[in-house]
Order: sequence, then C-alpha cells, then structure tokens
Amino acid sequence: MKLATSAWMLLAIALPAAELPVGTQIQIRLQAKVGSSQSKSGEAVKAVVIAPVYVAGQAVVPQGSTITGTVKEAQPPKDSTERARLVLEFGELSGAGAKPVKLAAQVTEVDNARETVDENGAILGILGSETLSSQMDKALEKLGQRSSGLAGILVAAKAAILKPADVEITYEPGVEMTLQLSKATPVSGRADAPPIPGADELAGLVSRQPFQTMAEKPPQPSDLTNLMFIGSRERLEAAFAAAGWMTAEKLNSKSGLETFRAIAENRGYQQAPVSTLLLDGKKPDLVFQKQNNTFAKRHHLRIWKRPDQFHGQEVWVAAATHDIGIEFSAENRTFIHKIDSQIDRERAKVVNDLLLTGQVKGLALVERPEAPRQSQNATGDKLSTDGGMAVLVLGER
Repeated sequence: MKLATSAWMLLAIALPAAELPVGTQIQIRLQAKVGSSQSKSGEAVKAVVIAPVYVAGQAVVPQGSTITGTVKEAQPPKDSTERARLVLEFGELSGAGAKPVKLAAQVTEVDNARETVDENGAILGILGSETLSSQMDKALEKLGQRSSGLAGILVAAKAAILKPADVEITYEPGVEMTLQLSKATPVSGRADAPPIPGADELAGLVSRQPFQTMAEKPPQPSDLTNLMFIGSRERLEAAFAAAGWMTAEKLNSKSGLETFRAIAENRGYQQAPVSTLLLDGKKPDLVFQKQNNTFAKRHHLRIWKRPDQFHGQEVWVAAATHDIGIEFSAENRTFIHKIDSQIDRERAKVVNDLLLTGQVKGLALVERPEAPRQSQNATGDKLSTDGGMAVLVLGER
C-alpha cells in the first residue's frame, strides 16, 4: 500500500494562464439571500467558489474565489397553476490575487433543491399540487363523498399537523449551485493543499480500518468507509459547523413526525435523523448532514471514533454518501433514500467543504487495494469507488 497523490494534494505553486472551455462547471455557495419574491431584477448576487476548477490537472480556479452576477428575473407564482421563477446570471470571477476576469455562466443545478432548472438556466419552483400533502387532500375529498363526518375529522387532524406547501423559491446564504460557462474564459490561479508527513505510517493506519459498515436492522452490509479525520472531537465538530453541516437528531417519535411533515410538505429538515449503521458493532459517535429545502436530498456522513492514534491525535473514520431521492419501501414499510452510487463524489464534497474552512492542516488520499470497488448498501443501492480513503488532519484556523 502507498500514499497516493490526488487532485486536491497539489502544493502551493503559481500556475500559468489557462482557458476554461465552454461547458466548464463551477461549484459555488451563495453569500446573500435570493428568492422569487425577495429579489428584484438587476439586484447584485455574490458567491464563493467551493471546489477548485482544474485544467490539465492544475487548479486554475482555487477555492475561495469570488464570483458575482445579477438577478435577471424574479417572479412569484400568480396562481396555483404557475411556478415561481428565478434567473441568475454570473459575469465576473476574481480571487487568489489574480485580476478579475469576465465570464458568462448560468445555473444548471441547485444542490439538494426541490426546484428544477431548465435548459436556459431558469430555476422553476414546485406546485402545491405536486406535494404529498396535496395528494392527501384529494384522497380526503373522495372520502368526504362517502363519509363526510370521518373526512371532516381527518381534515381537521391533517390541518393540525401539516402546513400548506411553500411554493416560493427562497435560497438563504449558504445554498450551493452549479454554474456552467457559455463562453471560454482565460484564467490563472494557485493550488494550495498541505500534504501529511509519514506516508508509510499513515498507510498502515488506513489499512487497519474496516472497509464497510453494517445496517442494524436487518443486519446487512451497507455504506463503505471513505474518510478519516485526525484530531479531537472538538476540532471535528468545529470544522463541520464552520462548513455549514448540521448534527442529525436521534431516531424517535418526535423526529419521526417531523420527518413525515417534511416529506408531506416537500421541505427541508436540517436535523433529520439517519438510519443506524454499525462499524465493528458500534453505533456512530457523530452524524452530520447538509440539506437545502427538501428532505429527499442531502449530503450526510456517519463518524466513528477508532481505538488508534496518529502522532498522538485521535482517529475517526467516516462513511459519506449523498442522498439524491426518496421512495416508499413496501418491504421496509417506510420511506428510504436513494443515493448517488459514485460515492467518491461525496468524499470530495466533504474534503472541499472542510478545506474551505481553513481548519484542515494536512490532507492525503490513501490507496486501499483490498477495498471493494463495487458493492451495495443495505437497501440495495449500488456503490462505486476507487477504493481510496481521504485523510484530513484538523487544527485551528
């Protein structure tokens, strides 16, 4: 086993000018609130680049670069049949000491959002009729034709539990998006990520960790481990808090009701619980997640403290996956999430988010030749990976 150099392990070097071709994608995080009702046409929009952009293996747009634009259109729905509409255009990129450059970019995706984006970059809101709550109303209406008394009781009960869906588009600071360039753009930048000393020792540490978690009920192999953190619990919690990740609540009747409400109303639940997975028979010590405005989609990971140490520091191992949808499982008699099978993307998401906080003091991607490249989780979703484990040493900013 050896210590492998990944795309994010480049040392700080000056890079020559390069050109971002048409179609290049840029991941950004909004720094101000925008919305179909709150925003006005012509209003300025500012965001930060959250993942480096590479050309020929070189990071020519580093994390932390700023990208600015304007609200081109903000339109709330006129009635229940019309969707809210929001169009953002971005036109300037700056950062890393380089001169600002003009660009032309439009939104192609809003991360973990219930809204859709059309081919012209317009963000389109949901219709109230598309929610589970609305479908329940239709069922109660039919019931009322047969038994008005029972239907009336159920309608009152539903009204006490569920709220009408909010069909406006509202994005708070921190919401993340993918932009795509419509014109080629010349850029230059710097790449900066610190390596971890002690490659052989680190490789040995990684090789001792289990590859796969186990679902609690029923006991079946599930998510693959793909991240390691070195540092105290306090530093781990501080890094994820700074990156905008939330702690998940425990599974109980209260969180179960809130989960149902979030699904029915098609909205987010930032502290939603996750199912229990075990590592070496142990429940996770920490669970973090990052949502937007729908329970159906979220970034999340479970973290276990390990008995090992590295240079006197605590060691933690995590399994990270990206929930990209939700469906009802008749077998499990509950709603279950569907995940992105390419789990290396979620590993990179966690790495980039924590790097942006400035609290990562060392970084490596360690190969694990024995780790499975293809597997599946406890609910049958396929898992595909290069087998590597990203290792992050955490420290104060």
